[in-house]
Amino acid sequence: MVMKKFLNKPENLTKELLEGYTECYNRQVKLATEKIVVRAEAKSKDKVAILTLGGAGHEPALSGFVGYGMLDASIVGDIFAAPGGPVVYEGLKLFKDYAGIILVVLNHAGDVMNAKMGCMMAQRDGIKVSQILTSDDIAAGIDAPIEDRRGLGGCIPLIKIIGAAAEQGKSVDEILAIGEKFNQRMATLAVTMKTATHPQSGQYISTLPDDKMEIGMGQHGEGGETGPVAIKTADETAEIMIPELIAAVHAKAGEKVVLIVNGSGATTLMEMFLIYRKSAELLKKAGLEIVFGRCDELLTVQESGGFQLFLAVVDDEAAELLTEPSDAPYWVTK
Repeated sequence: MVMKKFLNKPENLTKELLEGYTECYNRQVKLATEKIVVRAEAKSKDKVAILTLGGAGHEPALSGFVGYGMLDASIVGDIFAAPGGPVVYEGLKLFKDYAGIILVVLNHAGDVMNAKMGCMMAQRDGIKVSQILTSDDIAAGIDAPIEDRRGLGGCIPLIKIIGAAAEQGKSVDEILAIGEKFNQRMATLAVTMKTATHPQSGQYISTLPDDKMEIGMGQHGEGGETGPVAIKTADETAEIMIPELIAAVHAKAGEKVVLIVNGSGATTLMEMFLIYRKSAELLKKAGLEIVFGRCDELLTVQESGGFQLFLAVVDDEAAELLTEPSDAPYWVTK
């Protein structure tokens, strides 16, 4: 297979994409170092800094959400790879004089290991860092242990909520409480019908027959919950996924929910709107009130065809924080 992408030297890919990204959105973001993206205008140091880490190749995640009301920095690894512990430490040091630091970590082995290493190095310098671990993927089963549940696109609305709380001047403990409350009642389920190629090697990151889709496939090609099945219609797919998500977040009639359809890279908005349409219908039939919805590409996997369906139960405070002003390149709220 010949990979068709506009690239230069594979070894320069992450460096060059971050240079292009920060040049394009120089009003909002800049490079602090080669692999650390920060706000162009830093927030006041009497507020808590919100950081995250993760591999490149999932654009706009995660650097696309650095900006006012969201992240203060994104610490970036190479394509589909976590940044090393020393790089994480370098990012944490930039915010040592702030009112506190909260590091959002997606539950993938490399991210967790390098976040731990970076935090230990920071702690030796007297820098205290709190973490929120997201593990919203329910493909392993809604009762699976947290360590078996991967972090997917649910980190983005969580970052929006805690970023807004930090902007309001809330303390580390207050922000952690808000974030964990949201974290405990959010869930994501992904479906893939076309796998992506790795932009540095040109190889497929997984294999899937042309006439099949897989519910639960991870963003790096990890296996799903049932294996490949015949491709379903938009309505049929939503009818499979929404009941599982409702059960996972223990949603009850009368509660408020957030619904997001996150495209994986090659899924059109037309398809996302069809999925959202049926999903919203099913949620309303269950007596749930959708207080925030979105169809967009937030966390992609190159040209992967599919989407992540996200559901969360929210209280009034979280719902309000979702609509607070933000000015990140890929999440602007006025």
